[in-house]
Amino acid sequence: MRSALRTEVAGVEFANPIIAASGTFGFGREYGGLYPLSELGGISCKGTTLHPRPGNPPPRVTETPAGMLNAVGLQNPGVDHFIEHDLPWLNQQGTRIIANLAGSAVEDYCQTVEKLNDAPIDMIELNISCPNVKEGGVQFGVTAQGVEGVTKAVRKVCQKPLMVKLSPNVTDISEMALAAESAGADAVSLINTLTGMRIDINTRRPIIRNNTGGLSGPAVLPVALRMVWQTAQKVKIPIVGLGGVSTWQDAVEMLLAGASAIQVGTAIFTDPYAPIKIRDGLLEYMEKNGVKSVSQLTGGVRPW
Repeated sequence: MRSALRTEVAGVEFANPIIAASGTFGFGREYGGLYPLSELGGISCKGTTLHPRPGNPPPRVTETPAGMLNAVGLQNPGVDHFIEHDLPWLNQQGTRIIANLAGSAVEDYCQTVEKLNDAPIDMIELNISCPNVKEGGVQFGVTAQGVEGVTKAVRKVCQKPLMVKLSPNVTDISEMALAAESAGADAVSLINTLTGMRIDINTRRPIIRNNTGGLSGPAVLPVALRMVWQTAQKVKIPIVGLGGVSTWQDAVEMLLAGASAIQVGTAIFTDPYAPIKIRDGLLEYMEKNGVKSVSQLTGGVRPW
């Protein structure tokens, strides 16, 4: 029955639809000591940039009701280090590898992608929730024009399946998804974090040194479900759904909303085994309900 969990996104076959979300799983080494990473459908690696980044000064993480805020600032060792030191190990783990890329200019994205064209990865995930330094710090992903521009430029040089990760901090995320699709994206993933803030009432300073951070965790699930559902009405390319998925029931909801696969992120911090439990619960649900493949659940919601 395990074969019932197989799913395909942009021509890449996953043994199951549960993928570790970028930024919550590093490059997998820490979790590889707990269980074989082949138990996962795939890993979306930590956001990687052209050059190493030290990230933001602390404090850069804080808990919130039903979630957390983070402003880590894309701390990472850079794409060359990733290719040389992380990929050889990752390739022995028996799971799909998605390289999550970030940049502060279109040229950064393109150069990073070119370095990965010959690397043994299965897919590129474009993190476009990054400030565009050439446009005064406006995020690439908050206008359809910005989404289309960076996606089109990367598509020209990218030889791997290309997935664009969409920001929820927009008026209509389905318009962003359409822009990505029209520019040549093979899939979209959504949602990235919602912008949030907490304030220390004693010091009167924001708890996060960056002032604001990205809100993730169970609190954002209803927003993510709504956005995946809206997007599924508009685009023909596959959707990978994420945002607050912490139980197998959440995963079933995300599939019904229109996702072909699911990423699990913040839940891993409180329970490293969450992706495995979600996978097993999903399989049990499918067996109980006579569902023979994940694709039979995708988009299966029946709106009133």
